[in-house]
Amino acid sequence: MMAASSLGSNYRPDIDGLRAVAVMLVIMFHLDVQFLSGGFIGVDVFFVISGFLITRLIVDEYRTQGGFCLSRFYARRARRILPALFCTIFFTALGAFVLFPPDQFEHFGGSVLFSVLNLGNVFFWSGASYFGDAANTMPLLHLWSLGVEEQFYLIWPLFLLVLL
Repeated sequence: MMAASSLGSNYRPDIDGLRAVAVMLVIMFHLDVQFLSGGFIGVDVFFVISGFLITRLIVDEYRTQGGFCLSRFYARRARRILPALFCTIFFTALGAFVLFPPDQFEHFGGSVLFSVLNLGNVFFWSGASYFGDAANTMPLLHLWSLGVEEQFYLIWPLFLLVLL
């Protein structure tokens, strides 16, 4: 774990604690631990943390620099998210190519396209239940939450700048 001083003055250990709780709730949910089955709460906590952090970042930059640069914000976001996203999709696609019959692989290709466009939530919402039997053949299903978050990251900064 990195020291707070190496992460900058804006480091919040309490946020990391909330993230840890959220991760544990999601993991326990997927392991079907009955007394800790708050996976949905874990995802909600992540969304709230994202909203808090993005709002704080925009407001702080707006106040200290007299404005907020959307292109710099989106470039930072892309550098942070896209490498992991593309790596996940690449290795998942290798597995899907080996394991899936052609019709399932074709459907997987649709999930790849929508996930890259940050619309995975739309793709999966329109075609399957998160807990249905078909979910077993959708290895990118977990990217629905990234789609929701990225859509928020597209809309919220613009809305907040209008308010500021």
